[in-house]
Amino acid sequence: MFQTAYGSLTTGLVDEGELAKLVWREYSDGLNAALELVGLDVLSDTMRTLRRGGTACFTGALDGAWSIKEFSPFSVTPTGVRLTTYAGEASDLPENAFATQLDAIADGRITPAIVAVYSGLGRVADAQRDLEMSHVPGKHVVVLG
Repeated sequence: MFQTAYGSLTTGLVDEGELAKLVWREYSDGLNAALELVGLDVLSDTMRTLRRGGTACFTGALDGAWSIKEFSPFSVTPTGVRLTTYAGEASDLPENAFATQLDAIADGRITPAIVAVYSGLGRVADAQRDLEMSHVPGKHVVVLG
């Protein structure tokens, strides 16, 4: 999730290795905030998407790397940009946090990128296989009932 000066970025950007260049081309003021879920190997690029005063939150490492060898904060953090982390539980969030996101989707303020929709519990294996094989960003949704 990214946040621009004009509100949340509700359309996806396909990161092909140089996210900062893409963000600054699309949003000339840079971003206010970025949530990094992929890993430390892309954290520096994510940090470069932020304007002065912006904040990045590192909260996951889908790539499995949880440390940076010979870490230097000066090489990762641009001047005037903040880095924070979050490794808490869902119970740390306000009770209405999930409902707020669902309301934003229902109201059209956030449009999730849906790659495919699968009908029925019997299609869960298909959804998982396609998810693992897909290079297309977005959600694979299984509709029950």
